[in-house]
Amino acid sequence: MLDLDAVIYPCPKSGPRYREEVKRRGGKYQFPYLVDPNTGKAMYESDDIVRYVYEAYGDGRVPLSLSLGAITLAGAALAGAVRGGRGVSYRDSKPPAQPLELWSFESSPFSRLAREALCELEIPHTLHNVAKGSAGRAAFVERSGKMMVPYLVDPNTGIEMFESADIVAYLNDTYAA
Repeated sequence: MLDLDAVIYPCPKSGPRYREEVKRRGGKYQFPYLVDPNTGKAMYESDDIVRYVYEAYGDGRVPLSLSLGAITLAGAALAGAVRGGRGVSYRDSKPPAQPLELWSFESSPFSRLAREALCELEIPHTLHNVAKGSAGRAAFVERSGKMMVPYLVDPNTGIEMFESADIVAYLNDTYAA
């Protein structure tokens, strides 16, 4: 909603790469964990993170859909349950030398499939949000040739692709152990 890019270091259950860094920085295994490189601020708790991001990068007002506490959490949990918990647990993988890039928007069910695969394989990536009204949408269309998500770029192999099924297959073929 705020049109922010984010560098994601997925921390699926049993993931060997980034969970220890979260514990080292924050003192516990709790997720999500936000580190804002612009301010040095680091924090746990979804509601606190959302409030902080809207105060730091928005107008300070959290949209109703994100400010309902337990109701917002229940909605997110339901979305994950429908997918059978995909994206939650680690699958053995080899890390890329450089983070990948994913163009997406939160409400796209096809983008969710790509984000789940990236998380399960613990692949770091920059998430570019290009929802309706996004200032970054025109640059994305110029780069990719059309407005369609998800769109994955792997700087390690030079691959650029659309289509969630193709992205998931590519990630599995290239990074799953």
